[in-house]
Amino acid sequence: MAMTVHCDIVSAEESIFSGRVELVVAAGVLGDLGITPGHAPLLSELQPGPVRVSIQSGGEEIFYVSGGFIEVQPNRVTVLADSAVRAKEIDEAEAAEAKAAAARSLSNQSSEFEYSKAAAELAQAAARLRTVQQLRRKLGA
Repeated sequence: MAMTVHCDIVSAEESIFSGRVELVVAAGVLGDLGITPGHAPLLSELQPGPVRVSIQSGGEEIFYVSGGFIEVQPNRVTVLADSAVRAKEIDEAEAAEAKAAAARSLSNQSSEFEYSKAAAELAQAAARLRTVQQLRRKLGA
């Protein structure tokens, strides 16, 4: 039997996942983090993107988080997300349109807009799309 650690993925709205996992991979602000049982304690900010968990039963689930924090303790990994959703619940066409709209807002210098807000929206839309594409590759579709 493989070693596992308890993992919780929660957002402000709800608990998205809770269970025993063999691996958690998340996009930290300084790069990707791979967390396995026995990992040293850690607290890191997360950037928008996918969080992948390898479940004790042998399956794998992919989630999208819009940012937040990951906390690693000896027997627990907690992802505290601003917002989180299962990758299979993301509408790919909607995510692609949101990315295109954010890119248009960013390039529209003639209107009144906040550059940092438009850049953040573009980053989140691109991360949602990347999460859906990662799920599609996993499923082999």
